[in-house]
Amino acid sequence: MSPADIVQKLWNYCHVLRDDGMSYGDYVEQLTYLLFLKMADERTKAPHNQESMVPEKYNWQSLLKRDGDELFDHYRRILENLGKEKGMLGLIFMKSQNKFQDPAKLRRLVVDLIDEENWSSLKTDVKGDAYEGLLEKNAQDTKSGAGQYFTPRPLIQAIVEAMAPAPGETVSDPACGTGGFLLACHDYLVSQNPNMTKAEKKTLKEKTFKGWELVQATARLCAMNLLLHGIGTNKNMPIEVADSLASDPGERFDLILTNPPFGKKSTTTIIGENGKATKEKDTVEREDFWSTTSNKQLNFVQHVKTLLNVNGRAAVVVPDNVLFEGGAGEQIRRKLLEECDVHTLLRLPTGLFYAQGVKANVLFFDRKPAAESPWTKKLWIYDLRTNKHFTLKTKPLKRPDLDEFVKCFHPENKNSRVPTWSEKKTDGRWRAYDYEELVSRDKANLDIFWLKDDSLEASENLPEPEVLAREIVEDLEAALGQFREIAEDLEERI
Repeated sequence: MSPADIVQKLWNYCHVLRDDGMSYGDYVEQLTYLLFLKMADERTKAPHNQESMVPEKYNWQSLLKRDGDELFDHYRRILENLGKEKGMLGLIFMKSQNKFQDPAKLRRLVVDLIDEENWSSLKTDVKGDAYEGLLEKNAQDTKSGAGQYFTPRPLIQAIVEAMAPAPGETVSDPACGTGGFLLACHDYLVSQNPNMTKAEKKTLKEKTFKGWELVQATARLCAMNLLLHGIGTNKNMPIEVADSLASDPGERFDLILTNPPFGKKSTTTIIGENGKATKEKDTVEREDFWSTTSNKQLNFVQHVKTLLNVNGRAAVVVPDNVLFEGGAGEQIRRKLLEECDVHTLLRLPTGLFYAQGVKANVLFFDRKPAAESPWTKKLWIYDLRTNKHFTLKTKPLKRPDLDEFVKCFHPENKNSRVPTWSEKKTDGRWRAYDYEELVSRDKANLDIFWLKDDSLEASENLPEPEVLAREIVEDLEAALGQFREIAEDLEERI
């Protein structure tokens, strides 16, 4: 059975449960609990013959033996008790709840859909891709907000190919969501290095990856996703449920690839004695940061720099404001250009993300040792935004859309880069700017573009109506978000 067949089989049953009021996100979460229990049971049998990490009274077989209200009550007890365990069990089951309304439907999912398959015997790419397919379908449910944890996979694949991780290098994502970057690095390393030794495979499985995720429910999905792809073990799962920005964890990595959560400022709501709610900015103050700010995106850029080994490499998805914002933004950009080699900027088109109103970029930089002169010599910019139009449904971004960028990036040797733009070829999307030119710009603004927008030149160059409508919505929502932040800032000063 192919990943698509498995996804379709499991997803079809979701529509049955929707009638009971279960959301897509709830369904994927319930599937995660049940799949984990089934796979733990399978690992106790030949040829694995492993000791089960699930207590016998709460294992898969205990579910199969029950029906009706007895099954319902037992399932609730399983979730409640396994959520109190430590390690992998705690990561998967913490704060878990039974979202089924009908015992018969729970029974059908357990017996007819999950128990019928031997999940452990399926290849990791089959079951892993099937689960990824479910996560993507969940992200498409815009009402749930799950899209903010899901970075488009074609974009992730292109970023990973540009970064070209090598065996033995450690990889981290401090805002890992459902694990897209970690999985793509794993797949890249496996495909590019088919003759890895047993020791190298063990290192890849157990010591290569580390992720942090703030939201427990998302960390649960990430842990299951990694497990299905063969990353981590029952005793050692490389995911931590924590606020990445709270402190320097002390760990350092060779590669950081991350798409931090959208949304500019962090706030905490405080209820006073009179019942009135006020909001306080969560300003992150850390000795390792260049600047103190409540802007989460700017803080993540600083955090990524901290997490990198010397000569470590980073790719960070950032919204436009990180490129041009004044104050702390300017200070951080100037420090980044000086102390790191900020070598590449990929300007992304709108219509890529399930979270709307986002204009984003990918910033690539390498951490360098202390030096008297600035490390950034040239910033190469690839403009995938101007005159490019994508939508999630009718014209989604595909991996070939990024072929030219990866070729221009020249992962084999960045010193061999050649611009596609020139005075004679003004439609080229790839050009470089010298350090002196960057720091002499107002506020060291990196929001640079040079291509003519064809739609401004002639009406016949306008994109399709649905694309145009989506881009207008993106622009309006982005502007609304900025105005909302200005209003909040003004309210705080009163």
